[in-house]
Amino acid sequence: MQENLLAWLEEGNITIPSILFSEYRNLNLNETELVLLLNILTFLEKGNQFPTPEELSARMTISTAECNEILRRMIQRGFLEIIDEYSADGIRFEKYSIKPLWERIVTQFLSQRQNNQATTKMAEETDLYTCFEKEFGRPLSPFECETLAMWMDDDHHDPIIIKAALREAVMSGKLNFRYIDRILFEWKKNGIKTIEQAKNHGRKFRQKQLQKTISKEEIHQSSVPFYNWLEQ
Repeated sequence: MQENLLAWLEEGNITIPSILFSEYRNLNLNETELVLLLNILTFLEKGNQFPTPEELSARMTISTAECNEILRRMIQRGFLEIIDEYSADGIRFEKYSIKPLWERIVTQFLSQRQNNQATTKMAEETDLYTCFEKEFGRPLSPFECETLAMWMDDDHHDPIIIKAALREAVMSGKLNFRYIDRILFEWKKNGIKTIEQAKNHGRKFRQKQLQKTISKEEIHQSSVPFYNWLEQ
């Protein structure tokens, strides 16, 4: 994913200025450093691969000396680099590369995404334990907590699917972990991964159970001899 994001950034498929405006503080950049980077980006887009400190400071409210110092810091901190390129005639020239900035932004983005996913997962797990304790009407035992963790970590069941199995057990009047584990096993075997698939499977299962109950009652009724009280 990181390589793909870097390729999109370098090809111009992702708008950087908007990302810079929202993320520059998290990257520990100040406003002057941000504007300097944006000016370098503008020069690069217009074909000027190595704008001078004089050209950059002319667009800002800082002196050439201050611009030089900020450029030096940007290179040291890994936001900017100067690389050698060769023209078609074989003439060597220097240019600014913004690739280090792209890499910092991608790293920041992926880090935030992982943190958000971890926070979401933690909230889902907490909600899952709360749902179980509410339905069981008591705190879960250490063994039950371990079973819940195993369903998520070892069997890779989504918390939403586990809650659906809990509801299924409640509707069936069999509220115990063994029965819920059996439901999850059957769902996994049948490739059920979404809440809608779980609902449909549960509905079909209950219909089959109802049909079996009705058939048993019909058989029982037909086996009882009919006594005609009017003949007496």
